[in-house]
Amino acid sequence: MAKIQINTDMLMQVGAHFGHPSSKWNPNFEQFISSKKNGIHIIDLVQTEKYLKRATKELCNIVKQDGSILFIGTKKQARNIIQEAADTCGMYYIVERWLGGTLTNFATIKKSIKRLLTLEKESSSIYKNITKKESVMLQREKLKLSDLHRGIKSMKRIPSAIFVVDGITESIAIKEAKTLDIPTFGIIDSNTDPNIVDFPIPANDDSVKCIKLIMEYITGTINEETGKGKTDIDENTDTSENKETVES
Repeated sequence: MAKIQINTDMLMQVGAHFGHPSSKWNPNFEQFISSKKNGIHIIDLVQTEKYLKRATKELCNIVKQDGSILFIGTKKQARNIIQEAADTCGMYYIVERWLGGTLTNFATIKKSIKRLLTLEKESSSIYKNITKKESVMLQREKLKLSDLHRGIKSMKRIPSAIFVVDGITESIAIKEAKTLDIPTFGIIDSNTDPNIVDFPIPANDDSVKCIKLIMEYITGTINEETGKGKTDIDENTDTSENKETVES
């Protein structure tokens, strides 16, 4: 497999350097700003590359120790990319709305997932002996739970790390992770305090091309260095059930 490449030229081509209007910046982001052009802050791509490689190295270390990553991207620009990235390296994802307590009240989330799995597994027998109205209600329940949990159905314990796109959009997820001392990673733009996560990657978090390039680099490197892939997620969760850190 060819070595995964990333450099400042590649990052510039996808617009990773475009921050937010200077009037909307977060002062704590100053270290990552190289200049201002037409009222827009320009992100220092040397820093972007440096922090991206730093974050990726740490994510690889976590996966090498049989850890799991929950990728979170509920904003429109990130949803498809995050789901594909998680699938590519055999990890979990949330791309619909963040359900409060997903981490801090994981025991309740597990019960909800168990309900979904029951509805999926026993749907034919359940629907056989109920009225049409009850059947419609169960179908709606299944669809709702499926949307909420499809990326974490096999997640039997809280993740070893979370990765977010946009620290503001995913602030609740970050707070929950911090409460549980779960390492936090993310693409952070100039309107956000980079200290909100442990491993910030300063970059344009509104550009689809930028998000895609960064995620391809991260997941490609994880797969290359750890040998992980699409099928590993089920194997990992099956063997780690007895290691749950949140009891039901």
